[in-house]
Amino acid sequence: MKTVTLPIAYVPLVDAAPLIVAHEMGFAETEGISLDLIAAPSWSSVRDMLAFGRVDAAHMLSPIPVAMAMGLGGVTTPLSAVSVLSVNGNVIGVSRDIEEALRDVGFGFDFADAVAAAEALAKVRSKPVTFGVPFPFSMHVELLRYWCAHTALGADGIEIKTVPPPLMADALAAGDVDAFCVGEPWGSVAVDQGAGALLLPGKAIWQFAPEKVLAVRTEWAETEPNLLGRLMRAVWHAGRWLSRDESRTTAAELLSRQDYLDVSPELIDRSLSGNMTVSARGDQRHVDHFVEFHAGAATFPWRSQAKWIAHRLGKSHDVDHSSVAHVFRADLHRRHITPTGSDFPGASEKVEGSIRLETPVASARGRLTLLRDTFFDGRIFDPSLKD
Repeated sequence: MKTVTLPIAYVPLVDAAPLIVAHEMGFAETEGISLDLIAAPSWSSVRDMLAFGRVDAAHMLSPIPVAMAMGLGGVTTPLSAVSVLSVNGNVIGVSRDIEEALRDVGFGFDFADAVAAAEALAKVRSKPVTFGVPFPFSMHVELLRYWCAHTALGADGIEIKTVPPPLMADALAAGDVDAFCVGEPWGSVAVDQGAGALLLPGKAIWQFAPEKVLAVRTEWAETEPNLLGRLMRAVWHAGRWLSRDESRTTAAELLSRQDYLDVSPELIDRSLSGNMTVSARGDQRHVDHFVEFHAGAATFPWRSQAKWIAHRLGKSHDVDHSSVAHVFRADLHRRHITPTGSDFPGASEKVEGSIRLETPVASARGRLTLLRDTFFDGRIFDPSLKD
């Protein structure tokens, strides 16, 4: 098999791991491809590199392909999210001043209770909290808005400011933002630099939020199905490898390299293990499945997830969101990942937020268990219902 090189864009984050591991651990080579991984400084750069053909695929925020299909952001090249690269993995953090104010009112930084965290934050702030986020069309923004709208903070309780992930700690320390929602390791960097403390994992708001996707141009997916399948399978195998406890040390070492994240392996291991340091005092908290690359059909691009994202974007931007579920390509995922022997859910949509315990579900091979996907407030999202 002739080796083909595929240029792929990514932002230096722990959840880029499936692409980095596919390259470094030989999963891409096994599929007869080589990955030319190109680090980008921002999510707008990643979007534009993919949309305009600079790269063939990208590590991408899950709402970006949906937003583009809705005509948001000024770039409308049709993209397909062919796999979910990672579920969860974000953290919400606050500045040192807010941390101290929260401690003064008795908040214990349990890193779990979204309602209590919002109540405490509302108590110590008399004006909207300015949150740094990596991009306007992101799960960070949608989780924050959902959390605020259904807690004491209120829908008007936050303001959003875009900050590239590697600069988030500096922005917090400089007072440019009061708080942040960002992917690891950049929240942990803020803690270790003494800039702030971690308030919540993103998972405390939605237990199974699709964070990053493997995105390609829809035209490329149609004209290069063989290459697409080889790429998808390489990344799928890398995600399965990452899900094993015995892979953590090696994965942290790989990601820590100067060519990739350029931070200490210990910082990366926090998110891979779920053993988080939430403050400069050394407070430790554990979060099961803090970031997930494989278990519970984590890679499956549910159309209902695309509909939830579109519903949220439609509400906040007052645009039509009725016909974008096709952006999450469950069809291509089934077609190209089937040769791995992976099991798939029998449906391509589900009622989001309804799985309260790990649950066996109807699947192609009869051996699939889905993980909890609840929202913090107990609400559900039925993709079959109209607004």
